[in-house]
Amino acid sequence: MDTGKEAVMANKSCGLCCTKVKGITVTQGKAVILNDVSFHIHCGQVTAIVGPNGSGKTTLLKAMLGIIKHQGKLNFLDAKGKHTGKPVIGYVPQNMSLDRSSPVTVTDLFLSSTGRAPVFLFQTDRERARVREYLSVVKADHLAERRLGQLSGGEMQRVLLALALIPAPDLLLLDEPVSALDDAGIRLFYSIVAGLRNSFDLAIVIVSHDLDMVAEYANTVVLLDGKVIESGPPSEVFLTESFIRYFGKHQAKGC
Repeated sequence: MDTGKEAVMANKSCGLCCTKVKGITVTQGKAVILNDVSFHIHCGQVTAIVGPNGSGKTTLLKAMLGIIKHQGKLNFLDAKGKHTGKPVIGYVPQNMSLDRSSPVTVTDLFLSSTGRAPVFLFQTDRERARVREYLSVVKADHLAERRLGQLSGGEMQRVLLALALIPAPDLLLLDEPVSALDDAGIRLFYSIVAGLRNSFDLAIVIVSHDLDMVAEYANTVVLLDGKVIESGPPSEVFLTESFIRYFGKHQAKGC
């Protein structure tokens, strides 16, 4: 095990086995954005949320994070089916607005997020090494001293992914994290996510429009359009009439 993995595992929390999303409903005025959304998320697996624009995918993640008002709940269970309490949740948004002239570096961002202030005056060699360990997990340790404004879209998303691992999450939510990336960046990001799943037994939920990547890397697909339309392995969901109606025929290779 490399030092980056050791850094994450040293802070691993309660050993979540299953997250049960139960009856999530979100309304805005008289409009029902999500209606009784229920599905299970298992540790060591990637669950992909797919659906047309406006189907409530991002709203669902925000409800799971508890940052918007909703009905329904999340139940977090261990391997014995017992409640483990609220887990640690990591989150990576679609993008992050930056002042490209800012002198803030990737290391500054990490240290400020963990409560060290002012980061420009107090950075020990040990702290900088720790940041590099986390970045190495997402193949981004070479970016530690790079200014945020100098990062490409793919580099920034990998930095945010590494940041979401502090403290080590039980559940990792990714909201269209590759929407602005080219094909090579998309494939690299998904391969890193798959590595996190395999190495750390994380429960990962990713909102995605990249059906080829979903077919290759997801264990479960939830087709969402205000409610759960279909749910199951990509090899099954991609063949349903509902999926074909939304996206056309698509071969779920690699499932």
